[in-house]
Amino acid sequence: MAPTNHSLALCITGKSDTHLSAIQNHRLHSKIIDDFLALQNAAKTAGFELTIASSFRDFNRQAMIWNNKFSGRRPVLNKQQQQLDLSALTDIDKCTAIMLYSALPGASRHHLGTDLDIFDKAAVSDDYQLQLTPSEYLPGGPFAALSKWLDTHLAKFGFYRPYKHDLGGVAPELWHISHIQQSKLLAEALTEEVLFECINESDLLGKSAILKNLPALYKRFVTNVSPP
Repeated sequence: MAPTNHSLALCITGKSDTHLSAIQNHRLHSKIIDDFLALQNAAKTAGFELTIASSFRDFNRQAMIWNNKFSGRRPVLNKQQQQLDLSALTDIDKCTAIMLYSALPGASRHHLGTDLDIFDKAAVSDDYQLQLTPSEYLPGGPFAALSKWLDTHLAKFGFYRPYKHDLGGVAPELWHISHIQQSKLLAEALTEEVLFECINESDLLGKSAILKNLPALYKRFVTNVSPP
């Protein structure tokens, strides 16, 4: 594979926003906006108010989330939604625990601008506190109907769920959708070498353990996604 050029490396690691355009108080990759609006309009016809909960997130924002979790200032949960005692874990075990729900800065798909979290605003009251948890999207949850509709219609508009299934890496996230074509182009450019350089230049907590174990982390949490 040809080496990634510097400007592209900055975009895919969340250190540049030149690939983005503003939409609905969020920012998305300029080349996916038409497809997203088509998806949103189709959802509206079906009775849903498909709304963006989260879109682009830069490296610094992701690093703040990471450092707060690594230091214990923000809770780290297991698959049973129970808070872990980080003091009992090694640095690498802390990293893998965090990466169950929070991406390694520099490797978050939200850096790409091609990925976003969505919900059905019409299904809840204006004061509803959105959690983005599986129970909200599974049967019995407020967004279960939207989730079922997405199962059938996402691909028609060029999107898919990279975290639809539990593959032993990132926990399933039914709210997270990704543009198939654009995310593939950018994700392929995020090589292990690009990520190593990005993290090596950072002030991430646990950096030494991350870099030492990067090949395994990269394989388990970065490239290990559900197929379109």
